[in-house]
Amino acid sequence: MDFNLLQTKPFFIVGPCVMENRELLFLVAEKLVAIREKLDVNIIFKSSFDKANRTSIKSYRGPGIEKGMELLQAVKENFGLPVTTDIHEPFQAAVAAEVVDILQIPAFLCRQTDLLVAAAQTGKIVNIKKAQFLSGQDMFYPAQKVVEAGNNQIILTERGNSFGYNNLVVDFRNIDDMKAFGHPVCMDCTHSVQRPGGAGGKTGGDRKFVPSMARAAKAFGANGYFMEAHPDPDNALSDGPNMLYLEDVENLISELADGK
Repeated sequence: MDFNLLQTKPFFIVGPCVMENRELLFLVAEKLVAIREKLDVNIIFKSSFDKANRTSIKSYRGPGIEKGMELLQAVKENFGLPVTTDIHEPFQAAVAAEVVDILQIPAFLCRQTDLLVAAAQTGKIVNIKKAQFLSGQDMFYPAQKVVEAGNNQIILTERGNSFGYNNLVVDFRNIDDMKAFGHPVCMDCTHSVQRPGGAGGKTGGDRKFVPSMARAAKAFGANGYFMEAHPDPDNALSDGPNMLYLEDVENLISELADGK
């Protein structure tokens, strides 16, 4: 994947939160390819092989890294989409890098030096999600760990800050602060509307605010947009309340890709 495209043209990281099954991934990927061809936009397919920080130990986590990489490889081969997923432990970086185009560092782990260095050393693009407890200015240091490990291909992603219990708020000044480091900045439009742990043993959310988060990020100069989507989010196995309905993705991407 050409990293320069992420700096010169809006990009969209889209997909279901967790890998539920092959059929779901293919259904979403097929829709994303149609959007890509219709709107001539840069779309990266995202889904997680392991949701390692679920609120409850009883919550579904995913198929694991071996099966997850098989599924992402199948998406690449069948639909021609670049793919990304999140990693949680340093050893996973090299395994995932055999398949993915972008390695995602989860927000809660964005200061984990060994994880950042392992991701950097794969030579893949590294997308570092800003922790809910950090400012945009604080993200200089996680990014610098990747740079000093020999990799300048970095995306920084805004996803809100903790605001009391079970709530997040987005300070859009963080986008401008992170852009000052010279890396493309992405807005996580769906996780930023979460209600962390606020739904009785699982995370809630307010998907109705997702378009507004995206529009505000565009006004602040975001380079890219991260949005999780599902054909039936109310019955999804993870993050359903803040995921977009798959049928609504095209209109939002069309609006964000418009140069106006």
